[in-house]
Amino acid sequence: MGLGFFLLPAGGVLSLTGVWLGSDTLINLSWIMWAAGILLLIAQRYRRPPDPRQLAAAAAAGDARAVRGLRTLALDARSQGRPDAAERMLRQAVKAGDLESMWELGRLVQDREGLTAAEPWFRMAAGRGHVVARRLFREGGELNRDGTSPL
Repeated sequence: MGLGFFLLPAGGVLSLTGVWLGSDTLINLSWIMWAAGILLLIAQRYRRPPDPRQLAAAAAAGDARAVRGLRTLALDARSQGRPDAAERMLRQAVKAGDLESMWELGRLVQDREGLTAAEPWFRMAAGRGHVVARRLFREGGELNRDGTSPL
């Protein structure tokens, strides 16, 4: 959403408060907030979405911010019903060593093919310290299918 969605209602509250108190300063400040909010919303509307190929290249070069961006794009693709695109981007983020992407790829695979197919991804995430993924395995490494305590 962004800052624009915050500034518009905040400007409205400030404007009403300024009118109620008779404060020209608050009313003028509210106009500034409204204008800034509208400009931010317009800028956000016309901002180009990041290119997954550029993010993948930057992620492969070790750019942590690009890895997070790639994961975000993958989760957006998944929510839009494009699991193949989501899987491609998550795999690229996993290659860059992203722990959350390992977990998310496991979830994606589990939704499509079941827990057995997702186990390697969950195991990879658990082995690198993902707290939720660790709960899927009992002591000794056995898969904890019922989701109860892993001990």
